[in-house]
Amino acid sequence: MPGVRDISAEAFIVAYASHLKRSGKLEVPTWVDLVKTGAFKELAPYDPDWYYVRAAALARHIYLRKDVGVGKLAKLHGGRNRRGNRPSHHANASASIQRKICQSLEKIGVLEQTDNGGRRISQDGQRDLDRIATAVVEAAKEDEDEEEEEGEEEDDE
Repeated sequence: MPGVRDISAEAFIVAYASHLKRSGKLEVPTWVDLVKTGAFKELAPYDPDWYYVRAAALARHIYLRKDVGVGKLAKLHGGRNRRGNRPSHHANASASIQRKICQSLEKIGVLEQTDNGGRRISQDGQRDLDRIATAVVEAAKEDEDEEEEEGEEEDDE
């Protein structure tokens, strides 16, 4: 049975973000359309569903590792701080956003807190993410089968 490790990050994150949005369980704060994702950014994200995408990326990242804190997640989603004519440096993303997303995922039972203050994937969350990964693999196989059938039909003509 394929798991989260077996498929590309992009395909999984897109599928899980759409699942989170469709289910409607993830509590989205009212401020998501107003905030930047880091102090080094100039504008807020253009994608109106960025909160779901970030939540899916966090869930996948925590799934692949056993114990992750908010600081590591902020570092992961950080980027280049362009400082004018001075050299660029890495800057962390907003830890508050990472924390709020983790809290939202905890409320729906995907994550749980560890004894040392970090987050890990829960049993229900692991089952949920594996189910989504399996669905993505099956959808990819169906697409390949359809393309093969279309190719065979064109060859017959």
